[in-house]
Amino acid sequence: MQFEAALFDLDGTLIDSKGVWARIDAEFLRKRGIVPPDDYMKEVSSKKFSEAAVYTIARFGLNDTVEGLSAEWLEMARAEYGTNIFLKPGAGEFLRQMKQCGLKLGTVSGLPHALSDAVLEHNGVRTLFDAFTSADDAVRGKEYPDVYLLAARRLGVEPERCVVFEDVTACALSAREAGMTVCAVYDGQSDPEWEALTRAAHFSARSYGELRETGCFGIGKLL
Repeated sequence: MQFEAALFDLDGTLIDSKGVWARIDAEFLRKRGIVPPDDYMKEVSSKKFSEAAVYTIARFGLNDTVEGLSAEWLEMARAEYGTNIFLKPGAGEFLRQMKQCGLKLGTVSGLPHALSDAVLEHNGVRTLFDAFTSADDAVRGKEYPDVYLLAARRLGVEPERCVVFEDVTACALSAREAGMTVCAVYDGQSDPEWEALTRAAHFSARSYGELRETGCFGIGKLL
């Protein structure tokens, strides 16, 4: 398969944001007298902000509004993404190599544009991307194929010519449903679901160095 485009999730896949959302979630729930349950992060990891807010309000019986809770999360995260979060080792080099060989690059992230723009700009790679797609741009979140299909349309590439990099099982399954090839990318925070994630994906890699060395799924032929 000769791929024409690569789509990247951000949190846990392209950027090392491990622990950031756990801290944010713990802080805003503590302010409401709630100890974060062990399964909370997994439940919201594939949801867009508004969906995560609906879920959170319903699960904990909060008096917050969806808009208010989403705005609180955004404000808490803005400084982190603009200054303290970096690409995973080797990710920048991998992006540049794919760009040099003619692949179109796009994001397909659960983050709002304000956060994805901030972290990509901070890491000096925003100009490498041809299109930016947030789950906020679709009616449904990343548990469904809609946002992946939207990302492909924005790049002007057929879904079957796209390879997607993801670190969450539900998202990998959605990308497959969209007709795309999926590479599972290891992240320590998602370690408990690594086995399930690799089953959901076509290929997997524990690092970007491994991807570059092995030439997985034909991308190596393009480099």
